[in-house]
Amino acid sequence: MLNTLFNKLEFYYEEMVSIRRFLHQHPELSFQEKNTALFIQDYYKKLGIEVKGNVGGNGVVAKVYGKKPGKTVALRADFDALPIQDEKDVPYKSLVPGAMHACGHDGHTSTLLVLAKVLNEMKEELEGNYILIHQHAEEYAPGGAITMIEDGCLEDVDVIFGTHLWASEPTGKIQYRTGPIMAAADRFEINIQGKGGHGAQPHKTIDAIVIASQLVINLQQIVSRKVNPIDSAVVTIGSFTAENAFNVIADKAKLIGTVRTFNEEVQQFIENEMERIIHGTCHMTNSTYQFSYEKGYPAVINHQQETDFLIECAKAVSEVQNIEETEPQMGGEDFAYYLQKVPGTFFFTGAKPPYVDTAYPHHHPKFDIDEKAMLIAAKTLGTAAINTHRV
Repeated sequence: MLNTLFNKLEFYYEEMVSIRRFLHQHPELSFQEKNTALFIQDYYKKLGIEVKGNVGGNGVVAKVYGKKPGKTVALRADFDALPIQDEKDVPYKSLVPGAMHACGHDGHTSTLLVLAKVLNEMKEELEGNYILIHQHAEEYAPGGAITMIEDGCLEDVDVIFGTHLWASEPTGKIQYRTGPIMAAADRFEINIQGKGGHGAQPHKTIDAIVIASQLVINLQQIVSRKVNPIDSAVVTIGSFTAENAFNVIADKAKLIGTVRTFNEEVQQFIENEMERIIHGTCHMTNSTYQFSYEKGYPAVINHQQETDFLIECAKAVSEVQNIEETEPQMGGEDFAYYLQKVPGTFFFTGAKPPYVDTAYPHHHPKFDIDEKAMLIAAKTLGTAAINTHRV
């Protein structure tokens, strides 16, 4: 049966590329993916595959029913883009100003659509049912996964698999990890209220820029001096805003950033410690503050049995030349929510573009992938899907 699966996927590979390039030219931002969702639905309708739109928002869920009894397997792909201007010089460059697929979600969608087409053609031979989850809004918390789950996309699902095309790794490599593979991704904002005044009279002011600068330094000591070095954590200030004329001392400053953790206790400790440090710094300087901390996606925690199974499935794909256990990644992914509900695993499929020494990173204006990685992803996911009865 694997030969049939692989041969069909290879036959439809050019279609997979065509879909990916169309989606790359027509990106839509998180929570705005109306046309992309309709494109996905139309694809399934033309194949006669059962499909439902508006699942938890812009999500789409399709179902392929095998003729033999078996488990219900879910496969997930995301389809939102990022607010980035595409700077690549390629024929399939984004046609939408200020938006592009800079993280491979167009490839994820193309992979799953064509894999679903092949599964449907093989349904007479297949055991169990296949749920194809096309998720909107992965890039922007609260994300699309949680609302799609609330709307029933995991109903009766026994196991779920997902992959991310990973441009930093060479094509032909599969990276897996049991347990935490991606971090919880939180967002915070700190607003400092001081007392502005003339730049030549600092003694009559409470300088919000100086206070915020102290916070940038003080907050870095949480990870370096307060968190156990065995526990991975990141506190990053991504934005520092205090706009004024050159001769004005700022009365306001804003810091925005992110916290990344794998352990819930560490996550809570960092939030509490941030509050303590901000309060102390502002008390010392006679300033006031507002602090908001938003918990984003939880950590992606892969299940042991399903991860071990995925490794065996990857070995069956001839194009896979290297299977390795990866270090935990500090990036976030709302695939975490699916894994909180059903067993499964999330893995990386190497997709480094050919003929480059170093690939542009994800979320870069010149990001691109090796499209052959989509075929490897489809074969690996397909192998896992049709053999899940072995788990």
